[in-house]
Amino acid sequence: MQVVYEDNHIIVVNKSPGEIVQGDKTGDTPLSELVKQYIKEKYAKPGNVFCGVTHRIDRPVSGLVIFARTSKALERLNRMFREGEVHKTYHALVEGCPERPEALLENWLLSDGRINKTFVSDSHNPDAKLSRLEYRVIKRYDRYTLLEVNLLTGRKHQIRAQLAATGHPIKGDLKYGARRSNRDGGISLQAHRISFTHPVSKQPIDIELPDSPTPADNQK
Repeated sequence: MQVVYEDNHIIVVNKSPGEIVQGDKTGDTPLSELVKQYIKEKYAKPGNVFCGVTHRIDRPVSGLVIFARTSKALERLNRMFREGEVHKTYHALVEGCPERPEALLENWLLSDGRINKTFVSDSHNPDAKLSRLEYRVIKRYDRYTLLEVNLLTGRKHQIRAQLAATGHPIKGDLKYGARRSNRDGGISLQAHRISFTHPVSKQPIDIELPDSPTPADNQK
């Protein structure tokens, strides 16, 4: 676990592929517990330590995750996420080379919880949700392309499903059609940048990771 920002109310960590943000049926130790332990040890806090989960990213995805250190920050961040006031930018390394250097993708997505997968559907399906994202090409490689992705809606597996539907699945994402896995079991999708107004101080916060996925990362 790498801490990239912290103050009295929030803490932002860089999640590695394979880590889970919040406890689930696997019983694996989640990031929320690691953050609690970090705070407890660093500040020698007695008793229970508060650590509120404000949002999640998929287990095979890496990148920035915000946790709340106080109930006030958690309540306000939850509202900010609901109202779209937290802006996240992803970097995705996809197979092949999309023809358009930038585009708006719109699809109707339908999630199947039984197999934990999202499918492109059509507007006539009452359970499908309109999903929108924007991408632009950052760099082209021989067999892969690095994209910057901005989510305009927040659906389950949205980036993974929509990019796969264009014929360019994310590197390592076997579930959505990638040709081979990454050595670490993750996929080449990173929550690269996050910007928001601090829930307590009201100061602008803008955090960006210094690196991005590359074709050489975790090649198998």
